[in-house]
Amino acid sequence: MSVSNPPVFALSRVDGHHLHLQSKEGHQAHVFVLEDDIVRVMVLPDGALRFPRTWAIAPGADDVPREGRDRFDVSGFSLPKFALDQDEPGVLQLTTASIRLRIRLSGLHCDWETRVEGRWCPVASDRPTQAYNFGWWDNKVYHYLQREPDEMYFGLGERAGESNRMGQSYRMCNVDPMGYNARTSDPLYKHIPFYITWKKKPGVAFGLFYDTLSECRFDMGRELDNYHGHYRYFVAEHGDLDLYFIAGAVPADVTRRYTWLTGRPVFSPKWGLGYSGSTMTYTDAPNAQERMNEFLDGCSQHDILCDSFHLSSGYTSIGDKRYVFNWNRDKFPDPKAFVEHYLQHGVKLCANIKPCLLRDHPRYAEAEAAGLFVREPDGTPAQVQFWDETGAYLDFTNPATYAWWQARVTDALLDYGIASTWNDNNEFEIWSDKPLAHGFGSPWPATQARPLQTLLMIKASFEAQRAHAPGQRPFLISRSGAAGMQRYVQTWSGDNYTSWETLRYNIKMAMGLALSGVSNTGHDIGGFAGPAPEPELFLRWVQHGIFLPRFSIHSWNDDKTVNEPWMYPQITPQIRELIRLRYRLMPYLYDLLWRSHRHYEPMIRPTLHDFPQDPRCFEENDDMLLGAQLLVASVVEPGQRDREVYLPKGACWVDYWSGDRHEGGQTIVLPAPWDRPPLLVREGSILPLNLAEQHFAQAADQRGFALFVAPEGGQLRYDCFEDDGASAAVHEGQHGEWQVEIRADAHALQVEVKAAGACPPQADEITLLLPARDVRRVTTPSGQIIADQAGVQWREVLVRLG
Repeated sequence: MSVSNPPVFALSRVDGHHLHLQSKEGHQAHVFVLEDDIVRVMVLPDGALRFPRTWAIAPGADDVPREGRDRFDVSGFSLPKFALDQDEPGVLQLTTASIRLRIRLSGLHCDWETRVEGRWCPVASDRPTQAYNFGWWDNKVYHYLQREPDEMYFGLGERAGESNRMGQSYRMCNVDPMGYNARTSDPLYKHIPFYITWKKKPGVAFGLFYDTLSECRFDMGRELDNYHGHYRYFVAEHGDLDLYFIAGAVPADVTRRYTWLTGRPVFSPKWGLGYSGSTMTYTDAPNAQERMNEFLDGCSQHDILCDSFHLSSGYTSIGDKRYVFNWNRDKFPDPKAFVEHYLQHGVKLCANIKPCLLRDHPRYAEAEAAGLFVREPDGTPAQVQFWDETGAYLDFTNPATYAWWQARVTDALLDYGIASTWNDNNEFEIWSDKPLAHGFGSPWPATQARPLQTLLMIKASFEAQRAHAPGQRPFLISRSGAAGMQRYVQTWSGDNYTSWETLRYNIKMAMGLALSGVSNTGHDIGGFAGPAPEPELFLRWVQHGIFLPRFSIHSWNDDKTVNEPWMYPQITPQIRELIRLRYRLMPYLYDLLWRSHRHYEPMIRPTLHDFPQDPRCFEENDDMLLGAQLLVASVVEPGQRDREVYLPKGACWVDYWSGDRHEGGQTIVLPAPWDRPPLLVREGSILPLNLAEQHFAQAADQRGFALFVAPEGGQLRYDCFEDDGASAAVHEGQHGEWQVEIRADAHALQVEVKAAGACPPQADEITLLLPARDVRRVTTPSGQIIADQAGVQWREVLVRLG
């Protein structure tokens, strides 16, 4: 077929929600009306699916089958009514409550409109020239869209550089880029082919998700070709064009709906939000157990709060190599006693595991005999470079491998008391197109779906942990991942390089990932690779890190020093207080984790997420919202003792430290001393806090609420999730919540605090904090005020409940 003669499609049949289109050449297209705000287009130039199953689509679900989900399976979708119009010759138009899709049947050209505030707004159009590949060029998958000058692009998961992807090109191919440049390096660790388009003139958003596990590329307007006008495009090396169009008035709508589409974020235990120590240096040392125990001594000596420790792969070493599931008994003579020693200090271990067995691994022959590896066509294990040796990747599309992995996670780690798995080096860097994956009995070239191996690895680890402790919620970490990874793990931005530039651009990387459905994330605080951070950089990185869902200080410094809270005695007091602030905010962080799980709301997000009406929020900035209530303005340049911050329009903002009130829509300068980070609270917030005095290995919890009520008053309500922090019974509704309601005017606040739910939280007293300058009278119908005391920062009101 010539590009000058595009195929002409005809509607062959309609099966309820499913439209079948076909050309005389045998090309097929399928259009699915899944939700009022989600319409899917699948283009099959060969007339059949090349990759008939998906592991990404899990609408509102916790998981998908291990073998994947049939691409024609529409369970979980509401399948709404829609209008189908064929009045115009050669044009097919379908309309839902939110989307109008117009398909010109010659060439299969699509135009998309969304309904915003009662009007239809054109938002996207296929490129007029060769939008799809109907066998014209090669066997790759293409989709070209027109590019408009008022468009901005956000998302694509974890990417280096600026937040707005306009004018850039990105390769989506999971690799292990240790010491990457957070401003320029590409590709990186994760595979999430989803992005949000924001159209500035009409002020409307929509999302595009390409459901593929193939290596792919997104060109967001970097490429120009005079023959085709301005365009952007997606190209995948293998698989099918399976496109989900998601309508939304604002970016928050699109992120929430995409997250729902690809599965419910996991609700992990509360301890996974605590400080997690880590370093390569301890376990690489010949006296590793002694060095590890020195960490506990350091936490005790400096009174550093800590919940977990990332046990680096040195515990598996034989010589200078890593051998997953092997305990080095010279370094760790008694692993059970070692783990128990940590647990006695309230610190859980997250053990590093890797999916590749080196050729001289003690269990390599066993795995080879059982056929557990990705294999060459002749049946031998496919050899790959891994660290300083070669080995073979385990093949998780083989049910036998999946079961073997779960057994090893259990008998080598969980049975020793290890609490969590740290799934690492799981990019599955297979570069030859010859090796084959088992494919659940239908082999395919392994390179066609490398991120699937990552997803199945973390799914297998998750299920092993859940089976070993069925009454507890699993906690896992994974460096690599793909669309849907939020169903299993917390993640981080990988092996970053120590620099001020990394600190700044890691913030942007996290925002892009959060807009792409994965907000339970963080960074290696202080930097992983390169020089040790100087004191100022280290302190500023900790100041930012305490507000991230994952807070881990981790390193493999060139000089073998260790990033640890007490590495610089002159700033250790400030580090200690910053970590205490983290734990003071723990009830809020935990409530955000619940809201992410329950309502698909990102825990962290850029200001544009909550303030799309303010064009300034779409400009490049270094700010971050933690939930809807806190605005974090981290210092990302050396030598700064104050910080300019733009306050989003549409809200008033209160300085957490001083109580100063600022109208939104302006730039202010906040003090940024070494002992406290710039932090603002959205006026009208009720902020849950842990007010207990906390010390290392002495967990304590005393609920309190900070009230930021406008001077003129108003009505506020906040429901704060509460449970025991770990039980799986939460999924059966066995949890409670604090319900705080405020009715206020310019003279008084009436505050009502209730413990509610199937398992209501227990407390005799609750402390209310108000900025010290708020002197209004406080009353409560549900309790008795037994103390009202003004301090420098806070006014404390103690309420007896009941």
